[in-house]
Amino acid sequence: MNESVLTVLLFVPLFLIVLLANLADKQRLAEGSGRTIAGLTYAFHAFIFGVMAAAGATLHGLAIAMQANDELRQNIIEVLSGGGTGQAEEILPVLDRLDLLGLGLWLPAAAAPLFLLPPVRRLLANLIQIDARSSIHAVAASFVMLVVINLAFTLAVGLETLADLSEDTAADGGSLLLSLWVQQITFAIWAVVGVGWLTRRRLLQALGRLGLVVPRPAEVAVGIGTGLVSVAVILVLETVAGAAGWGVDEDVQRLTEVLIGPLLGSIPGILTLGLAAGIGEETLFRGALQPRFGLLFTSLLFALLHSQYGITISTLAVFIVGLILGLVRNRYNTSTCVIAHAAYNITLGMIAYFFPQMF
Repeated sequence: MNESVLTVLLFVPLFLIVLLANLADKQRLAEGSGRTIAGLTYAFHAFIFGVMAAAGATLHGLAIAMQANDELRQNIIEVLSGGGTGQAEEILPVLDRLDLLGLGLWLPAAAAPLFLLPPVRRLLANLIQIDARSSIHAVAASFVMLVVINLAFTLAVGLETLADLSEDTAADGGSLLLSLWVQQITFAIWAVVGVGWLTRRRLLQALGRLGLVVPRPAEVAVGIGTGLVSVAVILVLETVAGAAGWGVDEDVQRLTEVLIGPLLGSIPGILTLGLAAGIGEETLFRGALQPRFGLLFTSLLFALLHSQYGITISTLAVFIVGLILGLVRNRYNTSTCVIAHAAYNITLGMIAYFFPQMF
């Protein structure tokens, strides 16, 4: 429950930013201006990312100070561990990478507001299908830095350390079920609000912009078929990679087991992995982002969002799945992508449930 509440709270400022950006665009289109609301949007955006950058710079500075002052380092270890030897051993790997953690937070956070500058927006408009005058397009581009921050955190801490830490705080299946649904529903609502619901578009108009429609029987069949084909493609990829000595990373397997393992032990958990992720991720990536960011860039962001895989063969697998889903979006609609994504996840979950020796 606490993790679910934290997820919602973390998204509150992001919701406010996209609401303000959409209001600015609405005013600009209606009156030819919108500068006041746009200025408020950018100020709030700069404040949020400024806080993140300041936090990262503080961590980076603390890491440098600890490298120069061993007594300070020991005092911090003692405070964080409560004097316990076991806890101190868990903290040490994180403290040793605190400089990278700080850098991975403050650098992209400081870079995010640059996407709001007119010259940068005009440059991006030449590369992807965004309107350089649009506040919501500028804000959406800047949010790419959130994916970078998430990935930087994972790489800085390290998959092995994350797996060790996660094993000590692993949640039960029920908590994971709730947490995943809350996270993915939050993604979906954020996407709907991001394309103008509550500001520029009515709900049905926003859903239409996202490509969320009632699927026809043929589209349901295409979605299920795409999911099954994607499973086959990824299993072949992993088999070939394993034969070439590039098999799935052991730390990735451990971390994945901790993060979603409890869900794979029950049918409701497997269905949640398919349905929740399908609804949330497809609404956001294929629905909201791909029409503006394009197939390749959206698929790359989709792959990097799955930071629990680090940069491994599993990341390539997610990228390929993203490309397949993106092609389905271009040919059909996002609803078909939701079905395909759900079919893909559920099929892999069922294989893991009935044939665990394969994983």
